[in-house]
Amino acid sequence: MSNKLNHSMSLAQPDTLQITAKQKIAIILGVIGLFIMVLALASINFPKKGIFLTASLALIAVGTIIYSREAYLTKLEGIKNDGTWFKSISSRGLWGWLVGLVLTGFYIVLYFFPEYLGLGMDGATNTGLISLFDPLSQLLSGRNASQWFVYGTLYTLAILAFGYKFLLKYRHNRYQRLRTISVMFFQLAFAFLIPEFMYVMNSDLPYYDLKSIWPLNYYIFDEWSVKAFLSGGNIGLALLIFGILSIFVITPILTYKYGKRWYCSWVCGCGGLAETAGDSFRQLSSKKLYAWQIERWLIHLVLVFSVVMTTAMVYTYLGYDKNDFWLTRGVFISLVIGFLTIVFVGVLAFKGKELGKDVKYGAIGFFAVIVLLLIMHFTGTTDKLFYIKSGALRSAYGLYIGSIFSGVIGTGFYPILGSRAWCRFGCPMAAILGFQQRLFSKFRITTNGGQCISCGNCSTYCEMGIDVRAYAQKGENIVRSSCVGCGICSAVCPRGVLKLENDSLKGRINPTEVLLGNDVNLMELVNQK
Repeated sequence: MSNKLNHSMSLAQPDTLQITAKQKIAIILGVIGLFIMVLALASINFPKKGIFLTASLALIAVGTIIYSREAYLTKLEGIKNDGTWFKSISSRGLWGWLVGLVLTGFYIVLYFFPEYLGLGMDGATNTGLISLFDPLSQLLSGRNASQWFVYGTLYTLAILAFGYKFLLKYRHNRYQRLRTISVMFFQLAFAFLIPEFMYVMNSDLPYYDLKSIWPLNYYIFDEWSVKAFLSGGNIGLALLIFGILSIFVITPILTYKYGKRWYCSWVCGCGGLAETAGDSFRQLSSKKLYAWQIERWLIHLVLVFSVVMTTAMVYTYLGYDKNDFWLTRGVFISLVIGFLTIVFVGVLAFKGKELGKDVKYGAIGFFAVIVLLLIMHFTGTTDKLFYIKSGALRSAYGLYIGSIFSGVIGTGFYPILGSRAWCRFGCPMAAILGFQQRLFSKFRITTNGGQCISCGNCSTYCEMGIDVRAYAQKGENIVRSSCVGCGICSAVCPRGVLKLENDSLKGRINPTEVLLGNDVNLMELVNQK
């Protein structure tokens, strides 16, 4: 293999622009696989759908694997910046916009017009693209495919195929290999296969993605979901209790020990797709100051919206009479407000000085939630909240956040906004984990400023829009709520400046005004990191 390696490091004529014969064959195979799905979408009735579906998925996977092996195994290990900004698809060129339009169009049809994909409405037989996936769905769970099964299959295929590409590209970095294998496993097992098998065992339980946690799993506390869990026997009750424990116990403990990366970069399906299929677009994440300001306001507004909508959703199916059930609407609102108050006062008391002026913005959010909850309680009726019908209110979060933001914009805009637009600007789960990470996590990225050559690789490839180089130049630890701990900044650094660490909370925050001062012992502060 060594004699076949291309040792060229030319930037004037990037080798990545030259597609080899094997890569052309790989592209043809992938296009044929996609073409089978296009024919199915056009209502071509294949005689043996199982064979054609297998051929389509296999051709796409094999094409991706061949292309990836030819792209990376013929080069030296490591990231070389060879042609990223020369490719139309990865630099907001024509191909990038076309891919973005296709992905966005697919998500719009998937969420709002599934009948155009061939979904049989009102019990009718599936046709078109969805009918092509019926044999696989029948094999796994004994039922015909839905648009969500088609989406889950393609989603899983993308993570597995592009995950293999990612493993080849970052094969020099053990951390990248381990976390990529992790997201591939969790997507295949917990998000795709296990829910299908559990449907066979108990079709009444609402389990769709066992690794999703509120508020990402926004439907877990809906009335139909809670009733289904409670009527599902011991396993249903166990799943509901596990969901609640995940929010208040498991998530804080894991975030304290490992930072939000345990979920966002090792488990989450959204993050898994962004890291694998979206890897070619990570450099498109804006590093500008105004983008960071929009990010801070927008993601926390979504979190406020999530808390209020979830509370309102539960509130709509609770009663007023304590003789019916002890958890009345009044008790529930009191518990929510009490819990939020304890969290706010605790943060103010123990971390207020460290957070500085951010406390003011946190106070605005806290009081906004309290006011909205009180308005909801004192103006709500049996069928209306905020003067809106309860049914419409329950579906608002799923529509605007779960569908439009996370799906249509979050994934469809990969080639335009970068691979983590949803995680960065809209995911309420990322907001909660980021809040915990910023306050009490042992995780940080340490820097060795003396070794930094200011090449900018770290900032360029940070998918969360963090100007990593600014921290590295000052030798300052990187402790940011938005950091998902993907470790790419460390993987692309040619000097070993950056290191992902879990250490004590002492010395974790070392602000610029301290490190650059002349009246302190800098070496003592550095040794405390």
